Amino acid sequence: MSAPMVRVPGSPALLSRRRCCALAVALTGSTVALAQPATAAERRPPIRDRLRHEAEQLLRDGGYVNAAIVVRDGRERSQAYAGPADLRTGRPVPHDARLRIGSATKAFVATVVLQLVAEGRLSLADSVERWLPGVVAGNGNDGRRVTVRHLLQHTGGLHNYSIELPDTAAGFEQVRFRDTNARELVDAAMRFAPSFPPAAPEDPTPNWEYSNTGYVLAGMIIQRVTGRSWADQVRTRVLRPLRLGDTYAPGGDPTLPAPYAHSYHRFPDRDAWVDTTIRNMSWGDAAGEMISTHADLDRFFTALLGGRLLPPAHLALMRTTVPMPADFEQVMPGVRYGLGLMRQPLPGGGYRWGHGGDIEGSKIRMGVTEDGRRSVVIVVNGTDDGDEIGLRAEVAVQRLTDRLLAPGA
Repeated sequence: MSAPMVRVPGSPALLSRRRCCALAVALTGSTVALAQPATAAERRPPIRDRLRHEAEQLLRDGGYVNAAIVVRDGRERSQAYAGPADLRTGRPVPHDARLRIGSATKAFVATVVLQLVAEGRLSLADSVERWLPGVVAGNGNDGRRVTVRHLLQHTGGLHNYSIELPDTAAGFEQVRFRDTNARELVDAAMRFAPSFPPAAPEDPTPNWEYSNTGYVLAGMIIQRVTGRSWADQVRTRVLRPLRLGDTYAPGGDPTLPAPYAHSYHRFPDRDAWVDTTIRNMSWGDAAGEMISTHADLDRFFTALLGGRLLPPAHLALMRTTVPMPADFEQVMPGVRYGLGLMRQPLPGGGYRWGHGGDIEGSKIRMGVTEDGRRSVVIVVNGTDDGDEIGLRAEVAVQRLTDRLLAPGA
């Protein structure tokens, strides 16, 4: 699981045949002189037909194996699926599938940290050294200078341990079922010097680099403060109150509960798709281990942004953002990062909030409008390490998310 793959935009706009037909019908018939111009809503295809078309187009534009789209407008939820869930059997993508959410885990963990801040048990200004003495040290790393805020905001400069994970099919098979723990992951990061010094407090344009190491440390701090694991605290403080019964942290369990769509990745040393569905995700820990569903992700982010999980002042802290680097801007113009939340402007005005997730084989992109009225969760399986292919695939998902959430969509 990593930061979203970043590339350059380029994808054709949707021109619906149904829309053209609707316009033609409006201009024909025995009462043409009395006919009123069709409104945009009348010209637009039914949402289910439109989503089905979008899902199929997403496979073509992004080169994915399968796709699932769930859109909510108020209380109305619509969904569409495309491609085979399993390349061996050709079975369709199931409804309400379980999925690995990768870095969307970070929003759950950041929520718990901010709850502890609200309770006065922790401060965003606390150093890592205060809670985890001696853990961030060596090779220029200094836990006295790195704060909890740095961890959640990716502004501490800590090396991202996941960069060192194997990026070949052969390497993936070697570590597929390997069990690990948080301290091992952090120790792996400490073998490298930080990318830059921790940002100064209140710096509006700090150095920024995506680092899973920061969230693993945040999980360790949650355990030190509460005496219970980050996964247990997420379950107690977030999942149970919101009744998110299909969301959990699997630890070292490599299985994915049915129903699910298979994830596939094309590694540079293998021409064929590699099925990456069954794997031990303990290497993701508090940075990306969790399993969920479309519906649970929607409920969580909608509740979070609606103020059901944090007091207003602490939700405001979470939504205080800094700019992300220029390479992200190539496909996510205007994107900014808060504390476990990403904010992107929508075409026509307003913003979408959320957090995506990437692991080999699978990509999740989601967004909730600021008023919480509309949301979209897009899950695609079938990813590729190639720059050009990855660029086209990311652009396709980003543009679709915008189209489905933009005002008047």
